[in-house]
Amino acid sequence: MNRIYHNPPHIYVDNSIYVVTSSTYGSIPYFNSDQKKLIVQEKIFDAILKTDSKLHAWVILDNHYHILFELQEGRFLGKLIKLLNGSSSRELNRMDKMTCRKVWFNYWDTCIRNEKDFYTRLNYIHHNPIKHGYLTDVCALAEYQFSSYLHYLKERGQEWLDDSLRRYPIKDFTEKGEP
Repeated sequence: MNRIYHNPPHIYVDNSIYVVTSSTYGSIPYFNSDQKKLIVQEKIFDAILKTDSKLHAWVILDNHYHILFELQEGRFLGKLIKLLNGSSSRELNRMDKMTCRKVWFNYWDTCIRNEKDFYTRLNYIHHNPIKHGYLTDVCALAEYQFSSYLHYLKERGQEWLDDSLRRYPIKDFTEKGEP
């Protein structure tokens, strides 16, 4: 394991699952339309392919995204994020007819430690549109197209998703700690 100091610090671990959050500069909602969110979604898929990684979950909101993915070589973490953030910035700036606008601020990464950590993060990612007020309840999650929730619904079913949330709950969505 190599530790390279950065703010925030990034740890590069081979054969590890990462959760990454990247936020726009000044939390500005640059990706405030379906067309703009599609840019980020396509760039996530491209970056995952180009770094030979495996994507487990994602969600894209107006001013940030979360991705959960497996990386064979930890040293490619920065490359993956640079591919994703760089290409989405260029595409958005081209679309908005802007030059040299800073779109992304920074990214934060964590390595997944165990099964509980993995599924809690997966649930957090899938329920993020509720946390941020894009949706009002769990029943609407299947309608949010910029998330992997619908993929899991089709592949594993509602019962699996409900069981995953029951077994690995998220505690920070409301004042009472309910998802």
